[in-house]
Amino acid sequence: MNTIIMLFLISLLILVHEIGHFAAARMFGVRVSKFGFGLPIGPTLFKTKWGNTEILVHAFLLGGYVSFPDDEEVKEKEGEPEKEENKEVKDEDILPPDSPERFKNKKPWQKAVIVSAGVFMNVIFAIFLTMLAAAWYHKLPTGTSDVFIKEIISKDNTSNILNSDVKPGDKIKSINGIKATNAYKFIFVVQKSKYFDGIVDNETITSKLNELKRLNPNVDFENVIKKDTKIILPKLTPEKPLNISENVASGYEKYETSEINLTKEEIKLRDELENKTNYTLVEDIEPETLAKALSDSFKPLTIVLERDGKEIVLNDIYTDKTGVLGIKLETKEIFTETNTPKEIVVNSLKYLWTNTKLMAFGLWQLVTGKIPMSEMHGIVVITKVGSDIIETYGMLNGLLLTAIISIDLAIINLLPIPALDGGHLMFLALEKILGREIDEKITETIGRIFFLLLIVLMVFVIFNDIFALVTHKF
Repeated sequence: MNTIIMLFLISLLILVHEIGHFAAARMFGVRVSKFGFGLPIGPTLFKTKWGNTEILVHAFLLGGYVSFPDDEEVKEKEGEPEKEENKEVKDEDILPPDSPERFKNKKPWQKAVIVSAGVFMNVIFAIFLTMLAAAWYHKLPTGTSDVFIKEIISKDNTSNILNSDVKPGDKIKSINGIKATNAYKFIFVVQKSKYFDGIVDNETITSKLNELKRLNPNVDFENVIKKDTKIILPKLTPEKPLNISENVASGYEKYETSEINLTKEEIKLRDELENKTNYTLVEDIEPETLAKALSDSFKPLTIVLERDGKEIVLNDIYTDKTGVLGIKLETKEIFTETNTPKEIVVNSLKYLWTNTKLMAFGLWQLVTGKIPMSEMHGIVVITKVGSDIIETYGMLNGLLLTAIISIDLAIINLLPIPALDGGHLMFLALEKILGREIDEKITETIGRIFFLLLIVLMVFVIFNDIFALVTHKF
């Protein structure tokens, strides 16, 4: 049932977008020949006539469109006329070239309003949904949570959490300087700091090599160390703590490191050397290989807790080899109250503005390659995630997710890509700069090419979605 609700809400966003185009066109007296719900791919499920406008519902529901007589005539000129048996042409349906009901005969600013009306409606609808949720539930999430230690589940000293001053009910304030405003950030830092993670930095390798030289003055570390050589091993010491930005910890930027990955042979040697004070080589070995194997240990964690209003700092905490600390977390979402009309309006706009900035930043990260294309998801994952959110957190979060998706649709549609609203605005701007109209065949050809590219991208995104669901990523 929640999946159906989420699909309905997403479909409503598409309908609202197209109603924006339709309403703006009719406001300026432009005739709309078709109002399509879904994309014209595959069969048409429903068709009817409303005045001069043909209303169509297509089987491929992921989209929508409005078209003008100008668009239909371009198709016919390009050899794609509609079948005569499906076309009833009346005298009043035929518009003269200079008709004021034609989109192309409108002033540039009127065209721009019609083209951008869908985006405008998505923004207005997002504001409406957010204010509706705020008024109905008297609260809005701030996007942050308090993170607490619910239970200590470590049964041994594989991690050293049992030896630390940690108790159930403690509030986690930060980890390695990263504010613990949600459980994701805390878990991310812990996982990237795990014991024997298989990556080491050059500085630690150099340090270990110098220790080996100091402890073994009779061994030639400038050349390959021969088999059967007995080596005194340095003590296991921590690596440098993980130092990342808030954006990386939050998942807004891709995690990148300059550290070196150990080879299978180096990992095998690392495991053999564990807890040993000396080692007799079973084969010839490069000094750097030995230093690398000895460099991989753990990245120490500094966790700041709050208990009874007092701050407690835990230093040099480390995980086990699977990246587990041995604690169970509990989060409590932080809300802002929306009891008065002023609180509803101000906090709703603040909520949308904060999430709009995050979405715009995420899109930029995707475009610049800082977030891989494999992380791009679409309607399948959105529906699944939305359904889960409604199931777990209720309709408040479901409505707010829909509002955010509506803003996302507005941002995407404003991109200067042909076949999107932003692309049409780009052509209108070019016409203004050039002082003349761009040839319709050129714009139509470019539009169709990019439309096909968008379809390819949509297929790619759907594949990403299905793969993510099959692999239980969501």
